[in-house]
Amino acid sequence: MVPNRFLVSFDTRREYHRFADVLIIGAGIAGIRAALEIPSDLQVLLITKDKLRESNSSYAQGGIAGVLSPEDTFENHIDDTLVAGAGLCDPAIVEMVIREAPQQIADLVKFGTIFDRENGELALTREGGHSHRRIVHALGDATGWEVMRALIERAKAAPNIELLDGTFTLDLLTKENECLGALVYKEPMGKVMIWARQVILASGGCGMVYRETTNPPVATGDGMAAAYRAGAKLQDMEFMQFHPTVLYVAGSARHLISEAVRGEGAYLRDVNGERFMLKDDPRAELAPRDIVSQAIFRCMERTQHPNVYLDLSHLDPAMTHKRFPGIAKVCKTFGLDITKDRIPVRPGAHYMIGGIVVDETGRTSVRNLWAAGEVTSSGLHGANRLASNSLIEGLVYGSLCAHGAVRAVREGGVLNSVAAFKFEIEPYAKQWLDIDDMTNSLRSLMVRKMGIVRSKERMTEARQDVDFWCRYALVKQFDTQKGWELQNLLTVARAMIDSALKRTESRGTHFRSDFPTSSDHWKTHLVCPDIQDLFGK
Repeated sequence: MVPNRFLVSFDTRREYHRFADVLIIGAGIAGIRAALEIPSDLQVLLITKDKLRESNSSYAQGGIAGVLSPEDTFENHIDDTLVAGAGLCDPAIVEMVIREAPQQIADLVKFGTIFDRENGELALTREGGHSHRRIVHALGDATGWEVMRALIERAKAAPNIELLDGTFTLDLLTKENECLGALVYKEPMGKVMIWARQVILASGGCGMVYRETTNPPVATGDGMAAAYRAGAKLQDMEFMQFHPTVLYVAGSARHLISEAVRGEGAYLRDVNGERFMLKDDPRAELAPRDIVSQAIFRCMERTQHPNVYLDLSHLDPAMTHKRFPGIAKVCKTFGLDITKDRIPVRPGAHYMIGGIVVDETGRTSVRNLWAAGEVTSSGLHGANRLASNSLIEGLVYGSLCAHGAVRAVREGGVLNSVAAFKFEIEPYAKQWLDIDDMTNSLRSLMVRKMGIVRSKERMTEARQDVDFWCRYALVKQFDTQKGWELQNLLTVARAMIDSALKRTESRGTHFRSDFPTSSDHWKTHLVCPDIQDLFGK
């Protein structure tokens, strides 16, 4: 079974058409930053499938990492990133991004972002894996919300930027490995062909492939799957980072409890009140996320308890409320006082480290297609992302993609388009399918068999189940967003399982109980096979 090249049938002679110099897909921090870097004489169309505020960037609590203290150095930040990345970071990319970070933070201030300050200077905090205080934050624990507020206001004021929300990207339009634009769905028009001289993909991650996740519902891997169908290379799809501390209250929505809580001194305790991290790593609660998540998993297995607990009761209550007002508010709805009560937490899927392969400028393997942010595998994070390095990656690569796209527009001449092109899916593929049931089954399976601790046996079972679902779900034509998201989740999940089975070692976020140690043989990136080969097995 080979998936259809496009999710839906279309005929260019019958659809609506739009044109832009630069099309940006995704309105998180990477997409908005790219838009703001494009000069006013070029028309930018920035689209997002939900509201402008709905992105992983908006929900980022901790902050943005950058060397801003005289006690800190670029070398320190570089070393911390390389250590967390477990041997798979690209040192040149790490150095480039980290050296750009202070200027990007200064640009955010210029754009109107109001960061928290102490004595007139930017307030800095520390998070797991960092050797120094270097994370700027806003509104205590709502950094992403404040940063996106400022960037969106700036973008709305730019006359050359058109923001279009409620627009689902179905597929990228390509010809002979050249990206020409995108096929999108927008009410009330329906299908729309957007032709662009350059395309920047900044559509975010795929946390919704797991039942337990910190991601908003929009994170269904649409950009990764669309790029994969279009021929772009994916790599390192086995590396999904699990955030160690997600509020766990049975029956409720999951809420992220920021890394900064442990950075300010909170303890992790088991159901009996013991600090278990002291036995697992000398850095205790400040160890990198992969180590903390795995330690929590072992603790829950050992105690047969569904969660562990964060304890802030020994910290100054005034400081706790000042730094974490959002977390305090959420916990209060469950009758928890974070200055006194232990907060029940467990790991949840948080950040996809793998993704579309890009070079040092953000260029993908498809001509005229650029990518930035969580949708990519840039070489910055290696096998495990250092806390608060993701927003800075989005800012740096958003800027780089814009610069590259502008250069290409200046050199590329007129807009190319396909005058008449038709794609049809067989009518039988429109048969009914319970989309919600299959989506829930997939997300539950990924938690059970592709979670924090993995094995060949469980992953082989997962591959068999996902293969079976793909055989009849990926050849269908859906007419709803839920159906398209299911197809994208299945595509991404299948790539993740394939990569995780191939990497017969444990490294970073990828831990295998049957291969519990790292191997120099695997100190390399895993590029996914072409989509035809992946599903043709």
